[in-house]
Amino acid sequence: MPDGQQTSASNRNDRTYDIVLLGATGFTGELTAAYLAEHAPTDCRWALAGRNQAKLEAVRDRLVAKHAGLAELPLVIADSGDAASLRSLAESARVVITTVGPYLAYGEPLVAACAAAGTDYVDLTGEPEFVDRMYLAHHETAVRSGARLVHCCGFDSIPHDLGALYTVKQLPSDAPISVRGVVRAEGMFSGGTFHSALAQFSRGRQMGQAAKARRSTEPRPEGRKVRSGDTKPTRDATLGYWLLPLPTIDPFVVKRSAAARDDYGPDFSYAHFAGVKTLRYAVGGSAGLLGLVGAAQLPPARKLILKRVPQGEGPSEAKRARSWFTVDFVGTGGGRTVRTQVSGGDPGYDETAKMLAESALSLAFDDNPTTSGQVTPATAMGDHLIDRLSKAGISFRTLADAS
Repeated sequence: MPDGQQTSASNRNDRTYDIVLLGATGFTGELTAAYLAEHAPTDCRWALAGRNQAKLEAVRDRLVAKHAGLAELPLVIADSGDAASLRSLAESARVVITTVGPYLAYGEPLVAACAAAGTDYVDLTGEPEFVDRMYLAHHETAVRSGARLVHCCGFDSIPHDLGALYTVKQLPSDAPISVRGVVRAEGMFSGGTFHSALAQFSRGRQMGQAAKARRSTEPRPEGRKVRSGDTKPTRDATLGYWLLPLPTIDPFVVKRSAAARDDYGPDFSYAHFAGVKTLRYAVGGSAGLLGLVGAAQLPPARKLILKRVPQGEGPSEAKRARSWFTVDFVGTGGGRTVRTQVSGGDPGYDETAKMLAESALSLAFDDNPTTSGQVTPATAMGDHLIDRLSKAGISFRTLADAS
């Protein structure tokens, strides 16, 4: 497609597939495929993609064991190291899902292909440097082509981004709003997520450079303020937890949604924490995190830690069934305070696959606001995605509302 030419909706509808899932042979990728097999509309044209035909066939065979109608589910050969295959993949689909990470190492060629082709893109990255570098390199191309590049569509950062939106919509939009989010979870996070996090801890300087470069080019909201709230460790009297600042991508995603949407008020602030019940756990958690960040700076230590946490594997179905997460939000504005909560099951795998798949289905089939370029889940899909996830078993609820 010539540079500067926007892909029309009708051209996208003429493509071979509505959704293509790249990385279907990995652990989270196969869970995402299983979710699509169970929940995609019967007229959804979707396909599995990866670099190994035999492994793709094996995934399809396992799907067919439960869904006989998928015997002819298309398989697409594509490799993150083969730009031509990714270009062909992007040009054949309306939406591409990718679970192939770490994204900083493997993600950019597919982002570039989707931006150029006007193809919507979703991933489950939690890597701030990758997201910032993709904004700098491909946002403007995607704006011109009409592609929506939506990163962070797993546990990073759907519950936080959509939970903040759900909270804000219960407060007056003509007054300053402050929100704090507090996450608690019981479960095993994926090896891919751990590898990505440790890589980011080891790249503090590069991550800072990418963030600074983005700040220098990204427009700021006119006539409004969006900023960080106080993130000092403290005890939250409302929630009853000790709060630890959490160095994840989630607060950046929330603030970008706030910058893009006027309904977050004229002056919005967001603070992001992990919540623990006792001071002992708070101190231990802080020490453990500092130790991990320190180890990430030493290549031998980092290599040893990564070797002990393999990628592409995950816990049993029984263990995942015992896992859970909650994200509590306290929002204040216009003389009102609301307390809300987003909660669900296994955060690292089952719910992440659900969030990722429903994000792609929303982009493909919902009447979402007109957006393009690199956009957040709340900006691209907002209420439609909240509705989808609520129907899929992730709870969005208001616990208290006081004037």
